[in-house]
Amino acid sequence: MLKVKDLHAEIGGKEILKGINLEINPGEVHAIMGPNGSGKSTLSMVLAGNPAYTVTGGEAEFCGKNLLDMEPEVRSHEGLFLGFQYPVEIPGVSMMNFMRAAVNAKREYFGETPMSAAAFLKLMREKREIVELDNKLASRSVNEGFSGGEKKRNEIFQMAVLEPKLSILDETDSGLDIDALRIVAEGVNKLKTDNNATIVITHYQRLLDYIKPDFVHILYKGRIVMTGGPGLALELEERGYDWIKEQADNGAI
Repeated sequence: MLKVKDLHAEIGGKEILKGINLEINPGEVHAIMGPNGSGKSTLSMVLAGNPAYTVTGGEAEFCGKNLLDMEPEVRSHEGLFLGFQYPVEIPGVSMMNFMRAAVNAKREYFGETPMSAAAFLKLMREKREIVELDNKLASRSVNEGFSGGEKKRNEIFQMAVLEPKLSILDETDSGLDIDALRIVAEGVNKLKTDNNATIVITHYQRLLDYIKPDFVHILYKGRIVMTGGPGLALELEERGYDWIKEQADNGAI
């Protein structure tokens, strides 16, 4: 599904990604962990097509197509979803209108007719239940006045509606209490199929207690320096990032 080879990227003239290699297949969940400043969020932004970042080398292929040649909206239509660490508020734009516009833009991209109002309302009701999203929240402006947990829940709701092939969740657990974390994680798990995949970017093992990864990658100084199974996250929790830094700086990994 996603093949990234020797990817380099910079922002403001500073190189952040220094040769990322990553391959993700349908049905897989990949966790990306690493200390602050290692390039985790940069990787998510580059894959999503944020124009503030410049790709200086390497390749990224998504479902057999050159991802780096696509505009951000095309990447979304093709099935790539990014859940933000800090979801933005959009005052004056209702969630209903926002999501219907997004759904119909994707349908137009694939030459399909717009979804009727009745069909869309039915879809919204079905998907709201996945993340226990209150109907009142779904009727308000996008994220306006939402708590941190409500914003993250809303992100998973959007993911449920758009049904992406690859979801990138950038520190979805940031700022969540234990109940909100459980609801968000359960929503992600319910949406998992054999035909889609998820990248979970996180600092902490606690999220991975709920979302079970198939692979864990440790990112440090712009490179993936270690890959393993779920046990790697537990080992990292025990030994801390200093263990990774020491090995990487000494050339052991």
